[in-house]
Amino acid sequence: MRLIGLDPGLRNTGWGIIESSGSRLSYVADGAVHTDSDRPLAERLVQLHEGLTAVIAAYRPVAAAVEETFVNKNPTSTLKLGLARGVALLVPALAGLTVAEYPANLVKKSVVGAGHAGKEQVQAMVRILLPGCLTETADAADALAVAICHAHHAETAARWLTPEVPA
Repeated sequence: MRLIGLDPGLRNTGWGIIESSGSRLSYVADGAVHTDSDRPLAERLVQLHEGLTAVIAAYRPVAAAVEETFVNKNPTSTLKLGLARGVALLVPALAGLTVAEYPANLVKKSVVGAGHAGKEQVQAMVRILLPGCLTETADAADALAVAICHAHHAETAARWLTPEVPA
């Protein structure tokens, strides 16, 4: 199953594509959609929409996972992050993908084993869990971590929902 993980941000929205087969994960691609900070907010949201639409069209994932927003001390920053997150939820939904959401602490715990792990720890574990992965940005590594988290949780959910066949 091909999955896309998304780490929303107004300046940079990280994306990461993995393949999941049972408990086996493999790296496909990663990157970030960048917006032009001197453009009006609406145009930046269009840039995110177009960039994510192109990524989904190119890699054809079957499901998406998006990191949930945490609340900043600055309400304006939180609102702008929420708008970017809205685009990150909308684009895969418009493409017909199921979209899951995960809090940052659960993503870190799923990948590193600790809910308050640092970005460097997340990047290191992503590289270990996905051999051949050379993420260049923290946003892309975070997006791959979201995809890994979804793969683990989707696998567990599938086991719970699949009825046992008597022997």
